[in-house]
Amino acid sequence: MSSNVQQQARRQQQVEALCAAAIRALSGRSDLHFRGKQLYQGEHRLPMYAPHHRIDTAVAPFADCRAAADGMALRLLYSDAELHRKSCPEKPVARLVFELLEQLRVETQVPAHLPGMTANLEQRFSRWSLEFHRSGQTESSSGLLIYTIAQMSWSRLNARQVLEETEDLIESTRFSLASSMGLALAGLRHHRHDQVAFIPHAQAVAKLVDETLESWQEGEDGSNHERQDDDDDAQQNFALLLDFDQEGDDERFASARSGTSKALGESRQGYTVYTTAYDREVVASDLVRKAQLEEFRQRLDTGIAEQGINVPRLARQLAAILATPQYDGWQYGEEEGRIDGRRLAQLVSSPTERRLFYQDRQRPVADCMVTLLVDCSGSMRHQSESVAMLADCLIRALDIAGGRSELLGFTTNAWNGGKPYQEWMRQGRPPAPGRLNEVCHLVFKEADRGWRRSRRDIAAMLKGNLFREGVDGEAVDWACSRLLAREEQRKILIVISDGSPSDTATNLTNDAYYLDNHLKTVLARQERQGEIDILGLGVGLDLSPFYRHSLATDMSQALDNHLFDEIVQLIAQRIHRS
Repeated sequence: MSSNVQQQARRQQQVEALCAAAIRALSGRSDLHFRGKQLYQGEHRLPMYAPHHRIDTAVAPFADCRAAADGMALRLLYSDAELHRKSCPEKPVARLVFELLEQLRVETQVPAHLPGMTANLEQRFSRWSLEFHRSGQTESSSGLLIYTIAQMSWSRLNARQVLEETEDLIESTRFSLASSMGLALAGLRHHRHDQVAFIPHAQAVAKLVDETLESWQEGEDGSNHERQDDDDDAQQNFALLLDFDQEGDDERFASARSGTSKALGESRQGYTVYTTAYDREVVASDLVRKAQLEEFRQRLDTGIAEQGINVPRLARQLAAILATPQYDGWQYGEEEGRIDGRRLAQLVSSPTERRLFYQDRQRPVADCMVTLLVDCSGSMRHQSESVAMLADCLIRALDIAGGRSELLGFTTNAWNGGKPYQEWMRQGRPPAPGRLNEVCHLVFKEADRGWRRSRRDIAAMLKGNLFREGVDGEAVDWACSRLLAREEQRKILIVISDGSPSDTATNLTNDAYYLDNHLKTVLARQERQGEIDILGLGVGLDLSPFYRHSLATDMSQALDNHLFDEIVQLIAQRIHRS
């Protein structure tokens, strides 16, 4: 992951955090958050189909992101989503127009005491209009028609002039539509405060646009093939606006990808495992020769020394956010508090004496348990040393801060399915076998052993042949079950991974998103239970499509104090929200 892409990932996370906070404040809905460039309410995605607010938060100017946030907040406040869904046309062009009109309607509902929101929305619509025009999309007949409708509707709803730069361009199309659409446009303006009354007029406009395009296309098919060839590029760009199922991913940005698993969705049993007979949980240091383990530890110590990480400073930062005050007896000789009967005699002998009271004595205690769960799939092998140094420093700092920690890993015993796959083959390849590999859960450091006693075992992470494939969902469940068995008050799970779950045999015999969707299900369940704070630490990419709270990191570079500052900040943000 290049430094530019990493900066882009972090900027995206910051922008999305700010926009989500704005939407929550404006709409009054506390469970709104961004994940993978999409807004979610709880576990339900809230897509924005209005074309002028379909932006990429990773690269768009902050003003556009804030305008989109304002637009979404207004949509949540003033639009009945179920009524809109039932009224929405099925045809793509008609639906696009209907979505646009509903968004423009709610944007006329800005409260009078928020003039900045009005300015944000107006400037965003103007910028989108210019971008649409200057990108060549108005060069096609369909693009020009949609653009004209957008300008006419916005102008009528807001009682403002159309964009001056393109006023001449749309004049002829505008004139041709005036007679057939005048009544519907007047209805849009008149009923902009009433969604129920607004819908028939919006449907009429959408239907008219769709029928107009169909009639134009029929005429072009019969007589004008040359113009159709000239419009190909513009039509292709315009067609992107009609893709209502896209997830918003962008090839320019390194992001974990996911989709919908048909195999998991159609299964009555949900996520299944073909066999658990070959699964195992092992102490990682038992898989490494002692002499080699000592060599790994020396290599790890040398690498950490070269990084110059200030571990005591990191420990103080962790103690500040993780420690909570606990009762530790009484503090006597205070000037206020409860009266200490044993010192009343001093009041007689020395009437000016004020230190006659006692108070509760509190001391900060880091009553927490932090589990680091490391993805030990093959793609993580070349990052193993950096991840091991990161984990070692965090565990050492937690030890100093008084917290408990555990270091776990997950991989498979074999590549491409191993014994379960062979057994499945012998059984005649029954369909939808579920997880088809033998998982291996690794314990690098147990919770009840401190850093000093475990420092050598942590170095087992440098053993290259431990890294095979990964079944993330089951590993997260396993780590959570170990956390839930602990007595500490606060429980935190930090998953360190470089991508989506990956197991070749499972993906080939089910579908590519089978393990992805199971991971999402597991995380959603753990989030609902609310007993564990789960964070994602992306090695070279953004994990937000899976983890609600995540940080993208670049471990190809040297570790520094700034990286640990960001990790501490991520933990602090999650703790404050829970």
